Amino acid sequence: MPRLAVLADMTLPLAATATSAPLQAGILASPMGQLLVALVAVAAVIVLGKFVLKLAWRLVTIGIVVVAALFLLSTAGLI
Repeated sequence: MPRLAVLADMTLPLAATATSAPLQAGILASPMGQLLVALVAVAAVIVLGKFVLKLAWRLVTIGIVVVAALFLLSTAGLI
């Protein structure tokens, strides 16, 4: 197996070099811009969570109806 040579300039993590330029320019350059991005991210999580919870409530309601029907049928001796 060939050996891997690491040069001095290859020791910086890729994530540090990839994120340093975008953080220094644009909307993330100021604290207000960072706050705006954070609030938009929180809003996206809330909107997505709203749809997920809506689906979860529907599934729970359907489960309650099905289990109640099976319970009533079993107590009546039909199942």
